[in-house]
Amino acid sequence: MKMRNLLAEYPAWFEPDEVQIFVAAFDDAWEAVQASGVIYPEATAKAARAILAKHIIEAAKQGERDHARLRDGALAALARSNLRSGPASQLR
Repeated sequence: MKMRNLLAEYPAWFEPDEVQIFVAAFDDAWEAVQASGVIYPEATAKAARAILAKHIIEAAKQGERDHARLRDGALAALARSNLRSGPASQLR
């Protein structure tokens, strides 16, 4: 899952410099997940990345532009997701 692909669904919403912030927050969040030592199977990793990306986009739509708050909020959303018990349900 690519953050830019999801952001392409909102072409009129975000300026290029904002997109850079969102992508950086996503990349940093995913890096933090990997650094934590959690190892996801491929399908679950895709679901986890989707949760991170969707949280960042929703927060951005509400006006959030702070890199750290976007990253931390996405990580909190992933932690709340209970991903281990049902990754497919997190994508709906």
